Amino acid sequence: MTMNGTVALHHVLEGPDDAPVLVVANSLGTTLHMWDEQAPALSAHFRLLRYDHRGHGGSPVPPGPYKIDDLGRDVLALVDRLELERVFFCGLSIGGMAGMWLASEAPERVGRLVLCCTSARVAPDVYDSRARTVREHGVGAVADAVLERWFTPAFREDHPDVVEWAGRMLRGTPAEGYAGCCEAIRDMDLRGRLGEIRALTLVIAGADDPAIPPDHPELLRDSIPGAWLEVIPQAAHLANVEQPEAFTTAILDHLASGARRGMER
Repeated sequence: MTMNGTVALHHVLEGPDDAPVLVVANSLGTTLHMWDEQAPALSAHFRLLRYDHRGHGGSPVPPGPYKIDDLGRDVLALVDRLELERVFFCGLSIGGMAGMWLASEAPERVGRLVLCCTSARVAPDVYDSRARTVREHGVGAVADAVLERWFTPAFREDHPDVVEWAGRMLRGTPAEGYAGCCEAIRDMDLRGRLGEIRALTLVIAGADDPAIPPDHPELLRDSIPGAWLEVIPQAAHLANVEQPEAFTTAILDHLASGARRGMER
């Protein structure tokens, strides 16, 4: 932990030095490798910055509970350290929650925003229970149930290798980091911040996402000025893994005009 309470996030920066910077933020229980399918296409157009949330992957694991503010400030500290004045931001699940905090807290730092399979407020009991289970029994105790929410039944049947890869990421997440992030989600309520977001925002939802019911992305679309919603068919919570081509195309279409216009809205 640094003096201001942030952690030095593990990250990878790739792509052309002179391209606009795109930050991508992963979901609960994954690492920056969640974006492996997107990385080649995104880093061809952008300076791509992938990172691990605190408590995940190669990042430090401070004792929980965490707050969404903590995750957002970690990202601000990272872009400050890399001397990045203004970035595009794309986050999935808890990554999108960190993005909403960042875009409302420091609107001058975010050029365009993509919020994927995420919510401004979720049922706290679910994440309180999950945090307690993981602290007591480890991430493995919830892994099978989580994987069922990440992918549709058809995808799990047709792509067992991908599900196994995702499961290794999930089970490799430190229990304290996973539980601490569950507590951040439990205590989060970003609904009052949505109207403060100035970045032109694309909301992406998985048509078959059991973790984020349709009214959640619809609330984001209706509450963020100028936002619009794209629903990816045949995709559950990890829509970027289940439908990588449609997902990547949606991101590139949204960000391309912003890149041409110097990251202005």
